[in-house]
Amino acid sequence: MSGWAATGPVSMTGPSPVKWQPPSHHLDPRYTAAGDVYLIGHLGVAQIDPAGWRLRVDGLVDTPLEIGLDDLRAMGSEPVTATLECFGNPLDPEVPVRRVANLRWRGVPVRTVLERAGVRPGATSVWATGLDHGEFAGEYCTEYRKDLPLDVVLERGLLAHELDDGPLPAERGYPVRLVVPGFFGTNNVKWLGRLTLADHRPEHLFTTRLYLRPSPDGMVPVREMDVNSLLTAPADGADVDSDVEVAGWAWGFEPVARVEVAVDGRWGQAEVEPRAPGPPTWQRFRARRVLVAGAHEIAVRATDRAGVTQPLDAARNAVHRVRILVR
Repeated sequence: MSGWAATGPVSMTGPSPVKWQPPSHHLDPRYTAAGDVYLIGHLGVAQIDPAGWRLRVDGLVDTPLEIGLDDLRAMGSEPVTATLECFGNPLDPEVPVRRVANLRWRGVPVRTVLERAGVRPGATSVWATGLDHGEFAGEYCTEYRKDLPLDVVLERGLLAHELDDGPLPAERGYPVRLVVPGFFGTNNVKWLGRLTLADHRPEHLFTTRLYLRPSPDGMVPVREMDVNSLLTAPADGADVDSDVEVAGWAWGFEPVARVEVAVDGRWGQAEVEPRAPGPPTWQRFRARRVLVAGAHEIAVRATDRAGVTQPLDAARNAVHRVRILVR
């Protein structure tokens, strides 16, 4: 693809890679404002002319398709609210980054497009190719690519063309982004240009060499979100009264069943709301603690329905800690 859409060039802006995230206390609202969504562009930020954009659907399909933006919108759209989380730096995957957002998307279910193309027998994988191009980790990529299980994409994949009741901003994947609720952000391909159905995994920097982690079956792709949590109040470094409300969000692919809050290493239960029906979204937790004057450390850890608890340290989803000063 070499950085070209179906009928026009794709320009790249910004350094490669682009990284930004808001302070944790900006994430206190249930729905994250577009301006407070973390930004990751492995290869920079693509600028695409929507008039020339086409989504190509090919591979193991009965009828290859090229779909323009107006054609896609005419297929009917659905709203989807889901938590989106960055896995972290694939070159240093055990370092917590706490890049997360709870977002309201609108778009066309992938199954609608694939039903029109016709899925051929033997197809098991969807290769999602972005139109961004550039250098990462010393290697030049002519495109960004991820592969995903076909059954998952058919069940919950969305071709999102709106975010927060408006068009996708350029840095969020305009004009169309693949959204797969429950999967880490690396799988939610921005600046989408092609969906290819196949019966095997593709060789690519971002499929078979990066974003992998160990399992009993060997190295596997990073897909389902881990159990995790984030303190949004009090803010790190805050100067507060003795009656302290601790609050934040907990999430994961599985619903969160329990949240604990520690003050200076002493753990106690927090209240956690049940997860809303539908795609994985974060869950509010709250606790109140009365503290003596002085410096304190507050930490939070979540446990999911399967009994998996966040590690205390040395992991990408290690517990979040803040330090405060009580007057």
